[in-house]
Amino acid sequence: MKHIIDLAAVTKACGILLPVIFLSAALIPNLQAGANDARIKVVSSAPDRVSGGDARIEIRTLGNAFNQNTSSITVEVNGVDQSHKFKALDKSTLSGVVDNLDLGPNTITFYESRSMGKKRPPALIRSGSIEVVNYPVTGPIFSGEHQKAFVCTVQNHGLGQPIPDADEGWPVRDELNAVIGRSLGCQVEPLVVYMYRTTTGGWADFTPGDEPLDLAMTTTLDGKEVPYIVRWERGSINRFIYSIAMLDSNPAPDGAPRADDWNGRLLYHFQGGVAIGHTQGSPSTSRMLYDNALKLGYGVIYSTGTKTGTHYDLELGGETALMTKERFVEQYGVPFYTVSVGGSGGGIQQYIYGQNYGTRLIDAAIAQYSYPDMVTQTIHIGDCEPLEFYMDAVNPAGWTTWSNRSWLIGLNASDDIPNPFTGGLGTDECVESWRGLSPLVLNPNYGYESGIETITPISDVLSVQWTHWEDAVNIYGRDANGFGRSTWDNVGVQYGLQSMVEGKISPEEFLVLNAFIGGWADQSVMMQETCPFFPSPGCFNGTSVPDEWDPWSVRNMILSDGFTPAPRTEGSIEAMNAAYEKGHVFVGNIDIPVIDWRNYLEQELDMHNTHQSFASRQRMRNYDGDDSNQIIWFTDARGVSGRFDQTPEALAVMDEWMKNIRQHPNRSVAKNKPALAVDRCFDSFGDAIASGDDVWNGILDDRPEGACTQAFPLYSTSRIVAGGPIEGGIFKCALQSVDAALAKGVYGAWQPTPEQYFMLQAIFPQGVCDYSLPDVGKP
Repeated sequence: MKHIIDLAAVTKACGILLPVIFLSAALIPNLQAGANDARIKVVSSAPDRVSGGDARIEIRTLGNAFNQNTSSITVEVNGVDQSHKFKALDKSTLSGVVDNLDLGPNTITFYESRSMGKKRPPALIRSGSIEVVNYPVTGPIFSGEHQKAFVCTVQNHGLGQPIPDADEGWPVRDELNAVIGRSLGCQVEPLVVYMYRTTTGGWADFTPGDEPLDLAMTTTLDGKEVPYIVRWERGSINRFIYSIAMLDSNPAPDGAPRADDWNGRLLYHFQGGVAIGHTQGSPSTSRMLYDNALKLGYGVIYSTGTKTGTHYDLELGGETALMTKERFVEQYGVPFYTVSVGGSGGGIQQYIYGQNYGTRLIDAAIAQYSYPDMVTQTIHIGDCEPLEFYMDAVNPAGWTTWSNRSWLIGLNASDDIPNPFTGGLGTDECVESWRGLSPLVLNPNYGYESGIETITPISDVLSVQWTHWEDAVNIYGRDANGFGRSTWDNVGVQYGLQSMVEGKISPEEFLVLNAFIGGWADQSVMMQETCPFFPSPGCFNGTSVPDEWDPWSVRNMILSDGFTPAPRTEGSIEAMNAAYEKGHVFVGNIDIPVIDWRNYLEQELDMHNTHQSFASRQRMRNYDGDDSNQIIWFTDARGVSGRFDQTPEALAVMDEWMKNIRQHPNRSVAKNKPALAVDRCFDSFGDAIASGDDVWNGILDDRPEGACTQAFPLYSTSRIVAGGPIEGGIFKCALQSVDAALAKGVYGAWQPTPEQYFMLQAIFPQGVCDYSLPDVGKP
C-alpha cells in the first residue's frame, strides 16, 4: 500500500505553509477524532481484552478502499507504521492484523489522505485512533489468578514439550527425559498439519502435493465441490490446548491460513464432563475435526479450556473461548456468524456464554443434553446421597421397590436395571449417573491429577483443595478457614413434601426422613473418601472392610444421632451472590437463537434428565417473559441400540434462521424464525412426531398435554418434590414459620397431631422453605 507522505518534511523542504496543505478542520468535521473512534475498531476482541500481541482492525474510509489513487490510509501502532498489513475488505472498509503490541495499553492511529494532484502533496482529510490493552497469550485477562499446581499435557498430544518460562511449575524435559526447565504457561509454538477425509469416513495425514487414492470429496454450503482436506492448527491459549480447523483444498506452501473454501461461518465446539481443574486437559479429536461442520465449509474451533471435563470455572472458560475466537478472526476474518454446539457441560456453556457475552462470542446456540448451568445442579444433586443412605440404611424395608425412590429424589428410578453397587435389580439416576460426584464437588481431600506430584514447589501441590468451590475460587472467594466458599444449603428444605401431600409416603415417614437428614459437613472437617472411591483394603476384590464401604460418603454427612434432629447445612451467601454477579448462574438473559436438543434417555437413567430444557425455558420466562428465541427438540432413543443425531438438521435450520437475521436485522430473533424453527419431537429414526407451539403444553402451564409431552414423560428433582419450582436455581430458600406453612395449606390435608407439630418445630427451628419468594442467595 502507498504510504502517506510526511507532510511536515515536504512543507519544510518546499517552503509551503501548512494551512495550504492541511484542509481546515472547520471545513472537515471530526478531522481529529478522540480515542476509540467508531471509524476504527478492533473486530477480533474487545479493545480492552486483546491478547497475544496482535489484533484484527477494521477502518471505515471516506474514499474508495479499492482505489488508492483517490485516498490512502496510514496505520500506526504506537507510532510505528503498519499500513502494509491492511487491504480492502469492501469499498469502504480496510482490514488488517496489527502486531508487536506492547503488554498493556497501546494506541492504534489511522490517517486518511486525499490526492491533491500530481504537483501537490496529499491532504490529510481525517484521522482517528483507538486505545487497546494487550495481555499475554497465556492469560489471564479478567478471570483472576491462575491455578497453581497445573499439569501441562501438550507433550501428550503431539505438540512437543512446553516452552520453559519459570523456575517453578511443570517440568520440561529433553529427548532423554531429563528436566531442562519449568513451565507455568504450558505454552508451545502453534503446530500446523493437514488432514484429509478418507472415502471410508476416517481421517488421515495429508502431505501437500500428494494425491491419495482414498481422498474424499465434499460439497460446501456454497455448492462448491472440493477435495476434503483440512488445515489443522493447534497450540496453547490461556494455558489450554486450542484447535482451529478449516477446509483447505489447496494448501499454501508455507502452511498459511487460506479462506478460499470457507463458507464464512464459524462453529465453536464446546465439550462437557466434570472436573476440578489443575490440568491443561485432553482434547477430543472428533470435536476438533468435527465432520458435520468441516465438510460444509465451516471453520471449527475448540479448546480444552472450554471442556468442563477439564475444569468448571465458567468465567475462565468464557475468557478462553473469547481468546480462541480472537485467534480465528485474526487469521481468517470476521465470520458471518458463529454457531456453537456441545453437549452436557458443553450445553451449559452455551447458555452461560450466550448470556454473559452474547454475540461477542456466539450468535446462535445448539445446546445438546443441556442444563441451565452447573452450580444450580449441585443444589439437588447434593441431596442424592443423604436420601439414598436414608432409603438404604434407615428404612430399607420401605424402599425395596426402587421405582418408588422417585418419590424422594424426583429423578427417574427403575426396578429392572441392574445395580452396580448391590448386584441386584433396581437402581435410580442418583446411583447410576451421579454417584461419586458429591465427593468430587464437595470434598477437598478427594481428587488427583496425574503428574501433579512432579510440580514444584511441592507446597502448591499439597495445598490443592479438590472441590468445585476451589476450582472456581476466583468466583466464590474463600471462607474463614481458607476453603473455597460453598453455595450448598438445605436449611428449611422439606424432603418428600409433595409425595407426603399426595399420599405416597406417610406423615410419619416424612417426619423421620427430615429429622434424620442433616446435610454435608464443613470442608474443614471432611475426611478422605474410602471404598469404592479411594483405595482401601479389599476395595478392588469385593472383600472391603465393612466400615470402609461408603458409596454414600456418609463419613462426611451430618446425620441425626437418633435422639435429636440433625442440623442442616448453611451455604455461603457471599458465594451465592458471587455466582450470580459473575454470571455463573443462568438467569434467562439470552437473546440469541437457541435450539435445545437431546436424545430422550430417561429409560437409561442418564444424568441428562429431560426436564432441564424446560428449566432453562422457565428461567427465560422469569427474566423478561419471553422464550421465543428458544426451541426444544427431543429425539427418542428407546428400543434402539443407537442414538439418532439431530444436530445436522439443527445446523441447517439454524443457518436459515441466521440468514433471515442478516437479511432482516430490524426484526426480532423470533420474527426471523424459519418454518422448521419450532418446538418438535422426533422418533428414533429422526422423523418428526409432532411440531408446533403447543407440542410441549402441560409442562410449564396447566393446559392439556401436547403431543410431545405425552410421548416423552418428564421427571423432577428432590427440590421440586420438596415444593420448589421446576426451574430450580434456589440456592437458599426464604423461610416461613411452620405455623405460616400450615395456615397456607402447604401440607395439604394433613393436620399434624400435637406430637407431630412439636417434631416439625424441632426439625425446622428456623422455619421451612417458602418457594413463593425469591432466592435469598440472589443479590
